[in-house]
Amino acid sequence: MDNLALIGKWLFLTGLAVAGIGGLLWLLSKIPGLNSLPGTIRIQGSGFTCVIPLLASILLSIVLTLILNLVARLLRH
Repeated sequence: MDNLALIGKWLFLTGLAVAGIGGLLWLLSKIPGLNSLPGTIRIQGSGFTCVIPLLASILLSIVLTLILNLVARLLRH
């Protein structure tokens, strides 16, 4: 029975994390100019549009790397 309680806690925490990330993405979408960063490749055809945000992906990768390294250092001590 303890295993079910543990699984329930992890599912609850995962759901909160997903909701938090969704809220953050929703707030980030409200920032003007974020969709038109330099380095964004747009391919438009008849009936489809493909957007490849290169600079935004690089910036997101750098920010997440810094945050995860900070969390790892804090947990190590």
